[in-house]
Amino acid sequence: MILKLQRNTQGRDWAVGDIHGCFRQLSRLLKMAAFNPTCDRLFSVGDMVDRGADSAAVLEWLTQPWFHAVRGNHEQLAIDSLLGDKQAEIRHVNNGGSWLLALPTAQRLACLAAFQRLPYAIEIADGAGGKIGVVHADCPDNDWDALVAGLENGTLPDASRNTALWSRERARNGRGGVVSGVELLLVGHTPQTSATRFDNVLNLDTGAVYGGKLTLFCLNDFVELSLPSEEHGLMEFQLH
Repeated sequence: MILKLQRNTQGRDWAVGDIHGCFRQLSRLLKMAAFNPTCDRLFSVGDMVDRGADSAAVLEWLTQPWFHAVRGNHEQLAIDSLLGDKQAEIRHVNNGGSWLLALPTAQRLACLAAFQRLPYAIEIADGAGGKIGVVHADCPDNDWDALVAGLENGTLPDASRNTALWSRERARNGRGGVVSGVELLLVGHTPQTSATRFDNVLNLDTGAVYGGKLTLFCLNDFVELSLPSEEHGLMEFQLH
């Protein structure tokens, strides 16, 4: 699944890094940005849930017409867990997913339905051939058009799907090559001390749930805003 949209000509488009249940912090950050829900849009790079205190608020956010998110590995773990995969359930709980099991059955099923609707990628076009892509971890084979085609026709290999959800190679190596087919690719997944660009790939996960900060990035003018985390302690990343 992929969501294709045109560039916002009525307001501003913003993207946010991994939220991980820090929705109250996100609300404050949007106020700082003077976000206008009547004309602005917000894009999430995925991993909206787990570890943070307000993960259950994800359902309310996903109902907002101005909020668009790609699927992250934590949403995928939640899906697999709710579909009865016991190993996925153990892994999910061990990585901050216990909030989901504590929900009433109706809310758990609502989360399952909402997460299953999430696309693996979002493409935002400007009408003149330029594109910005959004995916959780990375673009397989550095080929955006191939990723889009595979998602549209249902032929994307499992290995490519895993790259989109789980890959950390670019962030760990500090490079990975230019992704063709997009001017800029927005990702998260691997926490950075600040928004970090590798070639034309911008990682917006700045470790909010680990004591880092939550970061917004404006697609219109490339303005970046960050708010220090409410979480206490040092920014220690648990990469699973």
